[in-house]
Amino acid sequence: QVQLVESGGGLVQPGGSLRLSCAASGSIFSINAMGWYRQAPGKERELVATITSRGTTNYADSVKGRFTISRDNAKNTVYLQMNSLKPEDTAIYYCNADVVRQILTGAMNYWGKGTLVTVSS
Repeated sequence: QVQLVESGGGLVQPGGSLRLSCAASGSIFSINAMGWYRQAPGKERELVATITSRGTTNYADSVKGRFTISRDNAKNTVYLQMNSLKPEDTAIYYCNADVVRQILTGAMNYWGKGTLVTVSS
């Protein structure tokens, strides 16, 4: 089994910052892409940012210049540094990862349970 556990969510004022972390654990040989998605009340889940095992990143237009995704491959952990937060960033943030559990097998996709980020004064 593989578990993804997010942390770092909370309440922050507009203009503030938060750093989310997501640690993968369990039966892991390697991890390909990792990413963050979010779902606001009444809306569909949307991509926030992704990062490959080599560090190539991709961002939603709405967060470019404000959010930074990074990862520590040795710790199987992905981070999301969120700056200049806006009320519209309020959502549950979910971690996602493509995990290879055994050598010479394909990757399987996993989700965390999410962490709530609320941006409000």
